[in-house]
Amino acid sequence: MRTDELVALLARAGAAPGAGAVGRRYAAALGWGAFGATLLMALTQGVRPDLGDAARLPMFWIKLAFPAAVAGAALLAAVRLSRPGVALRRAPLLLAAPVLALWALAAAALAGAPAASREAMVLGHTASVCPWNIALMSVPTFVLALWAMHGLAPTRPVVSGAASGLLGGAVGALAYALHCPEMDAPFLAVWYVAGMLIPTAVGALVGPYVLRW
Repeated sequence: MRTDELVALLARAGAAPGAGAVGRRYAAALGWGAFGATLLMALTQGVRPDLGDAARLPMFWIKLAFPAAVAGAALLAAVRLSRPGVALRRAPLLLAAPVLALWALAAAALAGAPAASREAMVLGHTASVCPWNIALMSVPTFVLALWAMHGLAPTRPVVSGAASGLLGGAVGALAYALHCPEMDAPFLAVWYVAGMLIPTAVGALVGPYVLRW
């Protein structure tokens, strides 16, 4: 869409969406999406039976903090992309920070481990299903984020769709972490990131169609 077309459309509509409208739509999308992801995890995978014991381990909270941080940054990016003319500012840096921190932690863990155990630390027991399960758990939030954005005024559909997918993937990873038995940082650094990138890529592909004005 050309700039003059956008200006004319906004003039006919009255105004660009305000912060209140954006906040309400994303609050609904995130709340219902997180509920849907958690319910989907419980119905299809089940909460890990030793959750209480796992919660006593620092690595369990790191496993939750990582997708939570990505979700927060993806939400910020999605909100800013929903309003025309609003720059992303620090959102890309906030997205990169938790990923780089987890990769650094994974590198340190691998460097300090015996060579014979490094492959197992990366592959764990569920590498073949982990990213796909995260992608499955991403669906509720992903769809609702696209709904939230479609009702606003995104002007960069590829990036906007990718942000919606990443938000869904991060919330999906957060829900899946309550089932997943893997606790090694190298595993999370590869397969959790891969799981979040699947809906991100799908969002970039469908954005120009779903978010078309």
